[in-house]
Amino acid sequence: MSLTSGGIFDLEAKESELARIEGQLAKPGFWDQPEASREILQRRSRLGAEIEIGRQLLNEFSDLEALVELAHEGEPVEGDLKQAVHGLEQRVDQVEVQHLLCGEHDFSNSFIDIHAGAGGTEAQDWAEMLLRMYLRWADRRAYQTEILGLQQGEGAGIKSATVRVEGSYAYGYLSAEIGVHRLVRISPFDANARRHTSFASVYAYPEIDDRIKIEIADKDLRIDTYRSSGAGGQHVNVTDSAVRITHLPTSIVVQCQNERSQHRNRDMAMRILRARLYKHELKKRDEARDQVEGQKRDIDFGSQIRSYVLQPYRRVKDLRSGHETGNVDSVLDGDLDPLIKSFLVTRSRSRREAGTSS
Repeated sequence: MSLTSGGIFDLEAKESELARIEGQLAKPGFWDQPEASREILQRRSRLGAEIEIGRQLLNEFSDLEALVELAHEGEPVEGDLKQAVHGLEQRVDQVEVQHLLCGEHDFSNSFIDIHAGAGGTEAQDWAEMLLRMYLRWADRRAYQTEILGLQQGEGAGIKSATVRVEGSYAYGYLSAEIGVHRLVRISPFDANARRHTSFASVYAYPEIDDRIKIEIADKDLRIDTYRSSGAGGQHVNVTDSAVRITHLPTSIVVQCQNERSQHRNRDMAMRILRARLYKHELKKRDEARDQVEGQKRDIDFGSQIRSYVLQPYRRVKDLRSGHETGNVDSVLDGDLDPLIKSFLVTRSRSRREAGTSS
């Protein structure tokens, strides 16, 4: 198989571009222009990930060809052949989805915030279900996760959680999850077994490279320390090691309680704050642009994006793309890729149409 037909499968072109970038890095004075060098380094990282996937695709196709030859010779390889075809389809699908992730920070690691809506225990339990869903999704993709802040609910569930997700395209994928998620089910907390509707909000933002300068004045910060509430071990529970930082001009609040020392929690909280402020500035810029162009943004934080219905029928439906599935248990266990892909395809199509009409 040759991946030289152009477009997303042009492996040789990507390898040539990567070689040119490596040559640029070796030139004197490359690091004298931080902004330009940052963009080139980001491109190098993205190319490296795309090339690795392309090579895996080639290897899997070669294995498939070998199995086809064995099948023609009468060898009993039907099971292996089906498995190889399924694996190759998944790999091609992965390449196609990543081709849609072309935003400035789509390749970056991500922070994700989950907040329970109004409704007490019901909403808090739903927020914890979403937390579990995203942790399972990240595990399926071999991403590394770290729970940086967790506010337990009263009796069950969680009020909020902040998670760092590390892996290629983590933010690109998780940006598809921004918004309000709605659950309909027979409440396990209702003695009369009535049907309840619960809401929780999800917000994702990219981890910002240290070379991007975000000015934060000390006078604009209120820093509070408190005792961690999570099950973080004996030391965490007896010291005021958790840190909460409020950015007064924007009212953005971040917190971290995962680390054992107050100093490390403060450092991580500042990293989260820098990322939130950067995302905040990008959002203001985009809103200003959309106001000028008379266009509505694809997603607005706070809008309902997906419904998960467990009663009286079972269905998960993305309200933006229309994609739906009856396999609710699989979705809640982290099988989010079909839903994410459907949204990314819909968003890409909408942007193309908007560009054509303008």
